[in-house]
Amino acid sequence: MIPVPETKFNPSPQLRSATTFDYQPRTRVVFGIGSFARLGEIASEFGNGPVLLVTDPGLKQAGHEDSAIASLESKGLKVAVFDEVASNPTTDDVDRCVEFARGKSIQLIVGLGGGSSMDCAKGANFLLTNGGRMNDYQGVGKATHEMLPMIAVPTTSGTGSEAQSFALIADAKTHMKMPCGDPKAACRVAILDPELTVTMPRVVAAATGIDAMTHAIESYVTKKRNPLSQMFSRKAWSLLSKAFSVVMRAPDDLEARGNMQLGAHFAGAAIETSMLGAAHATANPLTAHFDIVHGIAVGVMLPHVIRWNTPEVGHLYRDLAISAGWADRDDTDERAAEALAQGFTKLVAAASMPHTLTDALKLQLSDKMRNTLAEEATQQWTGTFNPRTMDADAFRRLYRNAD
Repeated sequence: MIPVPETKFNPSPQLRSATTFDYQPRTRVVFGIGSFARLGEIASEFGNGPVLLVTDPGLKQAGHEDSAIASLESKGLKVAVFDEVASNPTTDDVDRCVEFARGKSIQLIVGLGGGSSMDCAKGANFLLTNGGRMNDYQGVGKATHEMLPMIAVPTTSGTGSEAQSFALIADAKTHMKMPCGDPKAACRVAILDPELTVTMPRVVAAATGIDAMTHAIESYVTKKRNPLSQMFSRKAWSLLSKAFSVVMRAPDDLEARGNMQLGAHFAGAAIETSMLGAAHATANPLTAHFDIVHGIAVGVMLPHVIRWNTPEVGHLYRDLAISAGWADRDDTDERAAEALAQGFTKLVAAASMPHTLTDALKLQLSDKMRNTLAEEATQQWTGTFNPRTMDADAFRRLYRNAD
């Protein structure tokens, strides 16, 4: 017998340094033009009990609420509609939704809309099944009882909330967003129909698209990044960076709309295991103090975060810049990262969105307010996952650079 030489597996440096992860996909994804019509069919798979439909006034005006009701009722399902969700939902929004739903023997929840509707629906799910207040669930894994099955139907291409087990709910008093996550809160089904996103006003398509691209870029470089999350992040960025400008120019282009929706979903899936970074940590205090649209806030801050992080993860930013066609393979990490920051700023400008804090807030930040924002940014969970360590001074520098 010829002896077989013993070989040893030598993993690549990238694999050796990869963060360990535990990936448990929980959400069925139904994608395609016209797939919204299957809502009733899919909902009926969870039984014939009453359905709570959570949405917002804009979706009612657009006619999507009536379509959802008709689809659900066509399968004999009774529907209770809460359509009063506000942008950036607070604990008050969730409390109103829960109060509306109590006593109706709800067996299934449908979140129809952008991240606000989906997050409010998830928040209501926590309280309907586990009781207490929304603040009780800040963090991860604090629900002790099973939760109701939920179907998410996103009508924007932004948050990717349908791919996540987290609800982002703002405290009604402080207006700071609380991440409330639990595996039991993950949606059972996500229905992605590009046709639903065509009715978005241009300003909403712009802000949500910029948010989705921020998710893709940040999730690609966080301390918790892993091979799986980066697979989602890379694909998300490839789709989003190419489709965004098309949607801005040709809003009826369903192929581009579909790529935006898929990209947002993939970025959301990346966040589920990799989390986010300093751009989101700086954006949340801005929203709390100035009621600035989240997509505008991250759009202003991300290029400065890219520059700040480049010494740590310039090689990863280089991957994304090359993917977008903004850098060549012979470019240095620093040059490619700068191309990524500048290219992203150009997308923001092309969407007619402000790209400085002064323009976004219509005022110049005082040193006192900048200090307040920086201190609050240090309390944001997402900042802890940023690849370069953040403290109050670092956040102050980011806010100053964004002026």
